[in-house]
Amino acid sequence: MPDVQTLVNEFLFKLKKRKIEGSHATARQTTILLRSVISQQRIPYTHQAAALIDAVKAVGEQLVAANPVELAVGNIVRRVLHIIREEDLSPTTVAIAGLNVSAVSDDEGDTDHDDHPVLSAAAVAAASRNTLRPPSLQTLLEDLPDSAAVPHTSSSGGDSEGKSKSADKSSRSRRLKHDVIEAVNELIEDIDTCHEQIAEQAVEHIHQNEVILTLGSSRTVLEFLCAAKEKKRSFRVFVAEGAPRYQGHLLAKELVARGLQTTLIADSAVFAMISRVNMVIVGAHAVMANGGVIAPVGLNMVALAAQRHAVPFVVLAGSHKLCPLYPHNPEVLLNELRSPSELLDFGEFSDCMDFGSGTGSPLLHVVNPTFDYVPPKLVSLFITDTGGHNPSYVYRLIADYYSTDDLVLQRKPAPVN
Repeated sequence: MPDVQTLVNEFLFKLKKRKIEGSHATARQTTILLRSVISQQRIPYTHQAAALIDAVKAVGEQLVAANPVELAVGNIVRRVLHIIREEDLSPTTVAIAGLNVSAVSDDEGDTDHDDHPVLSAAAVAAASRNTLRPPSLQTLLEDLPDSAAVPHTSSSGGDSEGKSKSADKSSRSRRLKHDVIEAVNELIEDIDTCHEQIAEQAVEHIHQNEVILTLGSSRTVLEFLCAAKEKKRSFRVFVAEGAPRYQGHLLAKELVARGLQTTLIADSAVFAMISRVNMVIVGAHAVMANGGVIAPVGLNMVALAAQRHAVPFVVLAGSHKLCPLYPHNPEVLLNELRSPSELLDFGEFSDCMDFGSGTGSPLLHVVNPTFDYVPPKLVSLFITDTGGHNPSYVYRLIADYYSTDDLVLQRKPAPVN
């Protein structure tokens, strides 16, 4: 297996050179890389979770700095950190759940109290909270071991008790990394299947003889529309071409190949055609904590047109696109400028140079932004792999996926003596 640093350097090069495009591909490859980091990380006998968290944060800082606009990278790093924290808590909660906590009535004699350990109020409360939590990965994979129960005092002295504690710590040391890797594997599977999970909901939102408008090209939108077609829904799709990269041309060809009635329109024709549309369905680059959307350039114009004509504006996004940060956070870059060659040939651009001044400074400047920001007030509904949600509910979803301790990935510098 290649060295971890070699894998990290290769991935950093791809991010910096924009060799990886799209939130889905970026999220998947980031998760695979972090799985390798965790797998090859040597953890100490104590503070194992802290060692894994430091290792993941160290790599995560480099990945985020390599391409700050690709927010899926930071999302996955935070998701993996959340997994480590959850799996570190699992042995503790399982052990408390294994305590024989039962309510003793006033009628029972004193002999019954001798059979149960004396529990503090904190232990009882923790055990009660655990009954409300979904089972952890560890409890699903293996039965509760006998060592999780509270050991009774043994007459053989402290040696056996010390050996038992040592064995428990050693067992936990082996299990923590294994459980984290298993949970990361589940995350990879969730990323791979998010398109199918979203597409399964298509029949609930697209009805007979509707007209759907979208812009550019999105695999999630493609699978969503095709899933509705497979459920015998008959509808028409208007595709705005998504200049200057014209990704809409690719989507239109895909839809026609799948048997969908498709009409290709210019981006500037959105306001002219929106009155004929029943629903706008688009993809997203990232969904922010406030419910705002970072989307391909041109979608804010579509959202404004939809609001003006009271047309529902629906955003499809996998859970790996949910970002726990707000648009005003300094870590968030809302845009990136692409090459001017997508708008003008270099030959045409050279004709606009002012060579007479001697400096050769251009009189024409070309600005080619990549993304738009769509505020939450323009979004009618989010459809994720967990169902449909209003923009005001996004923060609740984010609370399930991320820990507040990991919102800022920069590690604290070590104190100087």
